[in-house]
Amino acid sequence: MFPPEATGRSVRMEAGLDEQAKTMSWIEGRFEENVILSTLEQGMNWAKESSIWPMTFGLACCAIEMMATGASRYDLDRFGAGAFRASPRQADLMIVAGTVTFKMASRVRRLYEQMPDPKYVIAMGACTVGGGPYFKWGYHVVKGVDLVVPVDVYVPGCPPRPEALLEGIMRIQDKIKARKLGRDVQENIPVPHHHGVAAVPRVPEIVEV
Repeated sequence: MFPPEATGRSVRMEAGLDEQAKTMSWIEGRFEENVILSTLEQGMNWAKESSIWPMTFGLACCAIEMMATGASRYDLDRFGAGAFRASPRQADLMIVAGTVTFKMASRVRRLYEQMPDPKYVIAMGACTVGGGPYFKWGYHVVKGVDLVVPVDVYVPGCPPRPEALLEGIMRIQDKIKARKLGRDVQENIPVPHHHGVAAVPRVPEIVEV
């Protein structure tokens, strides 16, 4: 015979399970953790965001930070984006890392056009985003690579740290996750979970007496 305390405890547990079963949907608990339900769209987007192939492409000093991101300390392979391809025909992500000169702009455009669709572009560094220190007097520098190719994510900095590039790649993954298979379908691009904008300090007013 079980003691009355154990019997009362088992009755309460059964009552709790009954209440939980009432609140569960009709599909929960039916497959015993053996079946995963999803859609073709989610599966394809998951495969694409987990196998981004960047192009082996560096223009200036920001390329050193890009190389550090792909090295062992930051381990870009965790995000499935560590397979840098030597050919644009095998890549789907162009990381424009460095200063884009007018002489190089046509080459950047040619490499972009040789990449298969869907393709994405990250502008890495202040020179790539808007000209950087060459904005005023650099007559040979393109004032933003978005004048040459369409840019999906901007990573500012001079140079940006590998963590910043990892953040940009995660934003590319969010964009891939939001892709729709239908034609002429409005994509719901998710907003980043943190914006990094500092609060404006309040300046106390000076009251003259």
